[in-house]
Amino acid sequence: MSDMKIAVLGAAGRMGQALTRTIAATEGCVVAGGIEAMGSPSIGRDIGEVAGLEPLGFTITDDALPVFANVDGVLDFTTPAATVAFAAFSAQARIVHVIGTTGFSEDDLAKLDAAARHATIIKAGNMSAGVNLLAALTARVAQVLGEDFDIEIVEMHHRHKKDAPSGTSLMLGEAAAQARGVSLKDKSVRSRDGDIGPRRTGDIGFATIRGGDVVGEHRVIFAGPGERIELAHIATDRSIFARGAVRAALWGRGKGPGLFTMADVLGF
Repeated sequence: MSDMKIAVLGAAGRMGQALTRTIAATEGCVVAGGIEAMGSPSIGRDIGEVAGLEPLGFTITDDALPVFANVDGVLDFTTPAATVAFAAFSAQARIVHVIGTTGFSEDDLAKLDAAARHATIIKAGNMSAGVNLLAALTARVAQVLGEDFDIEIVEMHHRHKKDAPSGTSLMLGEAAAQARGVSLKDKSVRSRDGDIGPRRTGDIGFATIRGGDVVGEHRVIFAGPGERIELAHIATDRSIFARGAVRAALWGRGKGPGLFTMADVLGF
């Protein structure tokens, strides 16, 4: 089989550059295009040069349709609105669409579900193998310990991150909620301020910290009577997410339409 042709969406951003470098360094795939928002100063520049590599022969463009028509897959760490629009192109082209974007609304998610009837969509709040293992462990511990142990999820990211809680935090919260047979929507506590009264049994709390250049830190705390268990993941390099995304794209090639997660990719 020929190398998988992959385009990077949001190619000029920090994550986009990491994706470009990872594709170029991975056997079995090649960089075959890059897209940026209209007005970006990177439009017209070679995607390799933007990522700090030698020229790769593809200039970054804001015209998505020709790019989608000539690749086997796309890697997308952009914004919810952009991702939903790109998913429609993926559905038309019937290609692999790996989504690391977070912060979707319920309406956004419904549109992604619709696109997955025609495209191979692999969506995850976090693409790293370590975080997905953390989610699996979180589910197991939540199931074993039960509601005698309160669950709190604490995350820290760089000052530029826009959504909160992070997609990874919500993924961890969802893993815990499903393991306990409850709805995260019903049990989630996103903020605490003032006289809020005692903690409700079964709640899953979220705390968000933003600052500096932190790539990502997540901690799941199980606090029970007389003891506490903590599970943690610390990311120090964005390349872990890029490697996971490229791995997902290669896994998705030939799978056919559907909505998948990194748990599918990793075989959890």
